[in-house]
Amino acid sequence: MENGNWCKTDDNKIINEKCIIWVHKMNDCLEVCTKSTGCTKSTSCDVKSHDTHKISKFNNLDSYNKLNKHFE
Repeated sequence: MENGNWCKTDDNKIINEKCIIWVHKMNDCLEVCTKSTGCTKSTSCDVKSHDTHKISKFNNLDSYNKLNKHFE
């Protein structure tokens, strides 16, 4: 796998950046949707969603920084 095209999620899944539909920033956490039909946003990073992925600053700094740069 090429480092530039992949992100690791908090639940140890690897997602292709090309499959990301949207990213929602919540403090030190990013919620990522990869479903082509869309996803339901969570109200906090502590809420477990069945259709989104979480990437936190503390668990996956490299993936977090890669996506967070789009919010700066």
